[in-house]
Amino acid sequence: MLELRIAGRDFAQPVLGGIATMVDPGDRICLLGPSGIGKTTLLNAIAGLDSKVPASAIIGREEIGVGYLFQEHRLLPWRSLRANIQLVGASAPEADEYLAGVGLAGYGHYLPDQLSLGMARRAALARCLAIKPDLLLLDEPFASLDPVMADELKQLIVVILDANPSMAMICVTHDGGDVATLANRLWYLDGKPAQLLWDGAIEEAGLIDSLLEKLRNSERTGQRQKFGY
Repeated sequence: MLELRIAGRDFAQPVLGGIATMVDPGDRICLLGPSGIGKTTLLNAIAGLDSKVPASAIIGREEIGVGYLFQEHRLLPWRSLRANIQLVGASAPEADEYLAGVGLAGYGHYLPDQLSLGMARRAALARCLAIKPDLLLLDEPFASLDPVMADELKQLIVVILDANPSMAMICVTHDGGDVATLANRLWYLDGKPAQLLWDGAIEEAGLIDSLLEKLRNSERTGQRQKFGY
């Protein structure tokens, strides 16, 4: 699906180092790493939103559809939910179907500001799905949601992925519960500049907890060192 050959990315100082990996159909990747390490920068590069990262660094992107659920819902506030989804090419009936699929049946005429944050995230997810993506990018999709809303959205994403087994996902998160629920593969980004210090399937017992403990220790001490298992 995708091959990443990112040589690096800096913003006055190095942020990302060399990133070389593959994303295959059906991969459900959770991307962990300390705050500010460059996880969103990496996601933006994969999405093609960073003009400083050449297109040749993300091989295969032009052949696939990419849906991106940002930290902010980015729905146009003056357009209804239905109209927002129509902007990516869906018909009005199709937009209503996508809204129903995320639990928002009957809300097509609502404006984004009339929704709770959790509902707005669902509407933004419906817009992503209307693109018919091969790859779904999620940037901390559960941030600022209360536990009930976060769990509902998490379970909804699982249902969507199960219904589309060839769809790949990359989800930025800090929560081991998200990893346990969503992921079959784990990326851990750390270092100066940041690199993927872990890239592998989730098979080993206790791997998630061990990685999260290293993340916490890294943020407390400021020491970001390569590790292995």
